[in-house]
Amino acid sequence: MNSPTSDRSPGPADRFPLLWALVPVAFLLGALYLTVIRFKQSPHLALIFTTALVAALARLRGVLWERTLAAMAASIASTLPAILLLMSVGLLIGTWLHSGIVPTLIVYGFSIVSPTYFLFTAALISSVVSLATGSSWSTAGTVGLALMGLGASLGVPAPMTAGAVISGAYFGDKMSPLSDTTNLAPAVAGSDLFTHIRHMVWTTGPSLIIALTAYFIIGLFSDWGGSTGGATGVVEPIRDHFRVSPWLMAPPLVVIGLVATKRPALPSILFGALMGMLFAVWFQDATWQAVLATAKQGFSIQTNSPALNDLLSRGGLDKMMDTVALILCAVSFGGAMEAGGFLQTITAAILRLVHGTGSLVLVTVTTAIGMNIIAGDQYIAIVLPGRMYKSTYEKMGLAPHNLSRALEDSATLTSPLVPWNTCGAFMAATLGVSPWLYLPWAFLNWFNPLVSIFYGFTGLTMDRLPEKTDPEPTT
Repeated sequence: MNSPTSDRSPGPADRFPLLWALVPVAFLLGALYLTVIRFKQSPHLALIFTTALVAALARLRGVLWERTLAAMAASIASTLPAILLLMSVGLLIGTWLHSGIVPTLIVYGFSIVSPTYFLFTAALISSVVSLATGSSWSTAGTVGLALMGLGASLGVPAPMTAGAVISGAYFGDKMSPLSDTTNLAPAVAGSDLFTHIRHMVWTTGPSLIIALTAYFIIGLFSDWGGSTGGATGVVEPIRDHFRVSPWLMAPPLVVIGLVATKRPALPSILFGALMGMLFAVWFQDATWQAVLATAKQGFSIQTNSPALNDLLSRGGLDKMMDTVALILCAVSFGGAMEAGGFLQTITAAILRLVHGTGSLVLVTVTTAIGMNIIAGDQYIAIVLPGRMYKSTYEKMGLAPHNLSRALEDSATLTSPLVPWNTCGAFMAATLGVSPWLYLPWAFLNWFNPLVSIFYGFTGLTMDRLPEKTDPEPTT
């Protein structure tokens, strides 16, 4: 009998009842309901207290606090690149507003975008940019930011615009060979990159077509509050407060070019923020003191249009700190859940429901979505189910790229739909819209997992492993 004070890792021999493993999940859902839905507060405290509960329950299982803390620290360390990128985007947003880059994109956007086709155009532009860069975050922080401003000026509801931007941004994030998740999923599943991408065309292609069609139809039957004919109310205040110039298009093009040519995202975004600071001094006659204050505290403006004030008063490092704290809380919870063996127990129970190809894909998709909710990080949502289900796919004779596709159809695409997930927190902070609000309009993100499940049950495009042949006898 193990001592209750022994330091051990939960494993197959340490199985405990599923209901015990589900206690933290139930507690988290209840805490999130109270804090987020009932009292309209952020989910930070719900995640903190649930993490404390997980640590206490793990201690009862013989897992020392030091081990749980180490797992939490490892989870936090894994998100450090995302946190640094988030902070850099805060700098970029503030400086691009102060320099007139975003206002210039809004002004020029009026001349080329029709309100009727705006959502369709926003999703398509975001798809192209993210496919070229491989980064949904860079896409949202550059063209996505400008599209949010243009949409607001045209009278398009912000959640709709955010949904279209995120649909397009995550299409490229999923399909581009430059994307980290697109490389991670086949590595975990045991497939190769380009086989994985070709296999995803069968699920992601139809999903994008359906999403674009939906945005097109919505535009045809919608009467937005604004129009290009009413652009004067937006363009004139912008021209009154900013010097608009084609040269201000250079920083977004440079940043997109850097990421598209496989330059690291973090220095590329920081370089874009530096260009924004220089352009604010050159084009808007801003002082360096004001520019540095904007980078830290965000940009603020007062015009005769309250809506324009809200739109352009954003960004800055300070504005991102709440999101950084949310990410830290979420991944700490995920690390504690894994250290205590709770995630492993839940997954083992789910596997008992698998009786065929359809149920296996369904389990993969739902587990990845569950990991996005519970662990709060898309990388965990790819790696953990990938490791746990890889052997099951092999035993059922399914090629590994079926697993990698299911992981991306679910883990990658639903990550921005969870408010406390690193991706959901980033998109909310960058686009200024809560995931609760843009979720219904992010058609690609919630429709793609359904297509993946449909293929699993029908057997369409579910490739099999090649039949093993006995070696010829030697003479």
